[in-house]
Amino acid sequence: MEINFEVKRFDELSVIGLYKILRLRAQVFVVEQDCVYQDIDNKDQKALHVIGYKNDEVVAYTRLFDTGDYFENASIGRVVVSEKERKYGCGHDLIKESIKAIEVFFKTNTIKISAQTYLKRFYESHGFKQIGEEYLEDGIPHIGMVKS
Repeated sequence: MEINFEVKRFDELSVIGLYKILRLRAQVFVVEQDCVYQDIDNKDQKALHVIGYKNDEVVAYTRLFDTGDYFENASIGRVVVSEKERKYGCGHDLIKESIKAIEVFFKTNTIKISAQTYLKRFYESHGFKQIGEEYLEDGIPHIGMVKS
């Protein structure tokens, strides 16, 4: 079964929808990756949310920021796919939907991300290129990457 994607502003999210998003983010970033960090950071209100549903469950998600809202360029963050869905390649669909949403809503194709280093090849397959050196973010190796 394929994933259906929606793009929503924060004020368009239902309470149940927001709960499912936060649950997925905590499940992967906090529990699976064993990373204690402040996920609820008062940035969700400014973001556009790309949500992937399968059987009414949130299985994929990103949040998008317009130019200047987070980085100098538009950006994609909190990229997450539920563990059971990763083997189907839906992460690629999620990134494609996110890039498309940035182009449509923010009218730009220059995108900056802070990527976990082990995903460098994945992002390169979508046209991102590494900028700068590796750094630690919340104890996890990351690299800056840009697509233009």
